[in-house]
Amino acid sequence: MIKLFKEGVFVENGTKILPGGGDAAAARRGTMAYSILTSHNTSGNDEKLRIKFDALASHDITYVGIIQTARASGLTEFPIPYVLTNCHNSLCAVGGTINEDDHLFGLSAAKKYGGNYVPAHQAVIHQFMREMMAGCGRMILGSDSHTRYGAIGTMAIGEGGPELVKQLLGRTYDVDMPEVAAVYLEGAPAPGVGPQDVALSLIGAVFADGFVKNRVMEFIGPGVAGLSMDFRNGVDVMTTETTCLSSIWMTDEKTEEYLALHGRAGDYKKLSPAPVAYYDRLIRVDLSTVKPMIALPFHPSNAFTIEDFNKNAGDILRGVERYAAESLGKKDFDLTSKLENGRLRIDQGVIAGCAGGSFENLVAAAAILDGRSVGNGDFALSVYPASQPVFLELMKNGSIASLAGAGATIRTAFCGPCFGAGDVPANNALSVRHSTRNFPNREGSKPGEGQIASVALMDARSIAATAANKGILTPATDICTDVPSMPYHFDGTVYKNRCYFGFGKAEKDLPLRFGPNIADWPEMSALTDDLILKVVCRIDDPVTTTDELIPSGETSSYRSNPLRLAEFTLSRKAPDYVGKAKELQHAEKARLAGSDPLPLAAGLKEAFETARTIKPSLDAMTTGIGSTIFAVKPGDGSAREQAASCQKVLGGWANVANEYATKRYRSNLINWGMLPFTLEGEPPFGDGDFLFISDIRRTVAEKRDCVSAYILRDGKALPLELKLAGLTDDERRIILAGCLINFYRDEKK
Repeated sequence: MIKLFKEGVFVENGTKILPGGGDAAAARRGTMAYSILTSHNTSGNDEKLRIKFDALASHDITYVGIIQTARASGLTEFPIPYVLTNCHNSLCAVGGTINEDDHLFGLSAAKKYGGNYVPAHQAVIHQFMREMMAGCGRMILGSDSHTRYGAIGTMAIGEGGPELVKQLLGRTYDVDMPEVAAVYLEGAPAPGVGPQDVALSLIGAVFADGFVKNRVMEFIGPGVAGLSMDFRNGVDVMTTETTCLSSIWMTDEKTEEYLALHGRAGDYKKLSPAPVAYYDRLIRVDLSTVKPMIALPFHPSNAFTIEDFNKNAGDILRGVERYAAESLGKKDFDLTSKLENGRLRIDQGVIAGCAGGSFENLVAAAAILDGRSVGNGDFALSVYPASQPVFLELMKNGSIASLAGAGATIRTAFCGPCFGAGDVPANNALSVRHSTRNFPNREGSKPGEGQIASVALMDARSIAATAANKGILTPATDICTDVPSMPYHFDGTVYKNRCYFGFGKAEKDLPLRFGPNIADWPEMSALTDDLILKVVCRIDDPVTTTDELIPSGETSSYRSNPLRLAEFTLSRKAPDYVGKAKELQHAEKARLAGSDPLPLAAGLKEAFETARTIKPSLDAMTTGIGSTIFAVKPGDGSAREQAASCQKVLGGWANVANEYATKRYRSNLINWGMLPFTLEGEPPFGDGDFLFISDIRRTVAEKRDCVSAYILRDGKALPLELKLAGLTDDERRIILAGCLINFYRDEKK
């Protein structure tokens, strides 16, 4: 049972909810989050934070772009530990030689600038950071949205690459002091209930209304002590799907044992709230009431207990099919045909990555499957231990033998199943996964080519129970009693033998190793006084994910090449977007080259003529020309900067939205020089309309929130109220410069 408290709550010693009031302003300083944030703040103003992190982390579909951006902005040496992992394009299977070229670039960068490098198949990014870098009271910034190490006492944040660039150049992460939402845990999970079950219950309770959006989730309460570290980590990593900013947990002797086990006893200190702490919101979770869960397509918040699902499977599946038809255009999407005598038949199971591939999850799955068989029919099960040390220990204690003997396929540490680059299921298949996301097409299907599949999220224990039942959806509580406790012995020898640890040992004269797909960012012009933008895509879905803005899967192989990657922008949501955007970009390039842009895009001349009824002096040669999109709530999901940068590379100047799903997507827009406009209610313009943004440069420079805008339609200029609120001084300067690279380059002049 989960209860939400929207009003502020006082908590005593992190374990007792107080009924009365008090001095909220003073007690707000008693949270663990406040203490850690202020200790990393350099602004002198604890309401306007300028954070410097203790370490950074990236994987192989983000670090090339980050280093290229930082290099163009004056990077000479990594100032703090920066871990470059290779867990996304690990297979080197798509795009020819380009993936391994990226890996060699990463190793050369680690040597040149003094970084740490983790080769492919050694560890998924977040498991390595848990094992080797996280420590109590620290802050880590990562270019992956699931950068979460709160259970180990580290406040970690996932952001787009430009935010890491700022840290590499000695700058700061600027954010207002966030509100803190307590997650008050009590009771203990029943046998067969795992961390994903708790996480999906939480996400289902808080996502829809943004209960913790851009807040810090602080895990407290008597229930924390009864959870193992693997269990805590498994819940913690999924907090990203609530749209919170970060997370932090109380630490105790289990945290201390975990760090000591990994050879880092000195990184422990006890973290707990002050004797009285005030929380802006509170989520009360009775762990004993949590049941095995399933999150159906197409979001982790679409969560049901497996028990309730089995009682109402037909109605629930028909609801998913209606959503697919109405919002995703998947008219032939079919799940109800998978019902057999009222029970759902699953086609594939996967336990993988930073959420699923932990030691305890795989020990539990092995115990459930020991002596059983996944069968020789359509159902298949794959298992990916999260790191080589975890893999080694599972081999030593026999768990790998139990899993393999039951028919599971054992793989190496790899994030691919989480974003569609590994174990892509068959057409019309349904995969159940203990991974982080189940967004549309994230499993690798291509609906534009008639390929449709989908993913549901479940805990490893219930996936194993389903596998034991030959693919019939089964909660682990139906067949699971207490799993035998197996001790974990961390052996870091594999890292010492294979990884490169170069922090503080920069060899600045060494060259970087490039490949044919590693390209510099194209030139981007500064913001002009006025803009004329064409709306080339309007998305009315309640939420638009970054996967829909720039697909994952095989497109990841091209993230080191901005121009090639941009060809995939919105390809699965609006296949005509790229062509429409390029038409406007063609006109803008002509303008920048000194040629008349007006004949080069349909309707552009008429748009200028109409705009001149508002501003007669408007000059086509000094007015920015480009594209924009509207989405109700864009940016849920991945931290990938390319969701914004690909639009900019194609000539996008702005997004218009009712709100932005995450801070990180809005920050990505700003760092790539794009205006993050908002408006109230349904937009009075459609796909194909032109917008005139008057005096925008002055509006940004003078810190005005209200923007003078007009819809240009049928020779009329219709007023449009846009907002541009909440920009910091640096963010305004970045937008004026045209992007972060320009901003830093201009500073040097």
